[in-house]
Amino acid sequence: MQSSYRWVIIACGALMTCVGIGAMFSLAVYLEPMSADTGWSRTGISSAMTLDFLVMGAAGFGWGALSDRIGPRPVVLMGAVLLGLGLVLASGATSLGEFQLTYGLLVGLASGAFFAPMIAAATAWFAHNRSLAVSLVSAGMGVAPMTISPFARYLISAYDWRTSMMMIGMIAWALLIPAALLVRRAPDAQAAAEGPAGAIAERSLTVGEALRSPQFVVLAMAFFLCCAAHSGPIFHLVSYAIGCGVTPLAAVSIYSVEGLAGLGGRVLLGVLADRFGAKRVLVAGLLVQSLTIACYLFVSRLEEFYALALVFGTAYGGIMPLYAVLARESFGQSIMGTVFGALTMVSAIGMAFGPWAGGRIFDASNSYAWLYLGSAGVALGAVLVAAVFSARRRQPVLQAA
Repeated sequence: MQSSYRWVIIACGALMTCVGIGAMFSLAVYLEPMSADTGWSRTGISSAMTLDFLVMGAAGFGWGALSDRIGPRPVVLMGAVLLGLGLVLASGATSLGEFQLTYGLLVGLASGAFFAPMIAAATAWFAHNRSLAVSLVSAGMGVAPMTISPFARYLISAYDWRTSMMMIGMIAWALLIPAALLVRRAPDAQAAAEGPAGAIAERSLTVGEALRSPQFVVLAMAFFLCCAAHSGPIFHLVSYAIGCGVTPLAAVSIYSVEGLAGLGGRVLLGVLADRFGAKRVLVAGLLVQSLTIACYLFVSRLEEFYALALVFGTAYGGIMPLYAVLARESFGQSIMGTVFGALTMVSAIGMAFGPWAGGRIFDASNSYAWLYLGSAGVALGAVLVAAVFSARRRQPVLQAA
């Protein structure tokens, strides 16, 4: 378990989440040039992202369950192949429907293959500093907006959107297929899969028992409320800042500061969780998230937006990996991919809900005030739910030598 190879697993996981999530979220960069070139509506193009979220969530559950059965390597290898294929096919789409199917289905399906399986793999490789390990794998998601999206924008400027998307797909193949081949099960997990003779082992829950347990229900509800609370404010931040009088370029920079803070927050809260416990840090982070969302109602100047973006990004970025740590503590390693995949599916529904709700609120009131007030209330609900979480006591069983 203390093998230095565990850091190779962390590096591979961070690379996969960066490229996978970055390729999916780069649709925002393609939106304007695609619409101008093809005449497709922005609503139609954007709907591919909604489909991505839903497919990624459902696929994460399936991929996570499959990784428990056959190991993470074949799962992430299939994801790498599908990601490049989806981007290459989408780059040649001749109709909006064809684009929605290739980008929305294939890219979403591929993106779901990385997060849950690699998080589960990381928890198996680390007996100590597990929170930090999980946070470092998920840090790839924080790096994505600062790498993949700007690179896609550069390629669009140098060539066109179709060439850019095709090149990103080929780069995904070049990076992720070799990385997938480096992924392996942790020694203890491999030994368990082969059925060793051992003195003491944990009594493993079945998947059905885990998904019906109070611990899973509480974690899933907290994860859903957490993501539903912050996804709307994140997605509509630029528009809200512009409405407050901030220039468009400066408003985009607020979003970048938020993303950078999220990267640091993953490391910071991971270290704190290893020292003080994942539940305590999760509840504290959720409370900070709720308060900062509410504070957006009282800011209007650029420096105030920057200050809040630092706190908000640190909070929402840092708390996301902690759900995996709490799941590992309650359900053990043998079904970790399945359980965390199911949690990811629930959280993806919350992520899809926030931007839609924010748009409806603004269209109805011509203001984002109720979005931020409502999101702060939902985030407070996540605090209350997470506070009642209690890890399941796992029962040891004696095995014959």
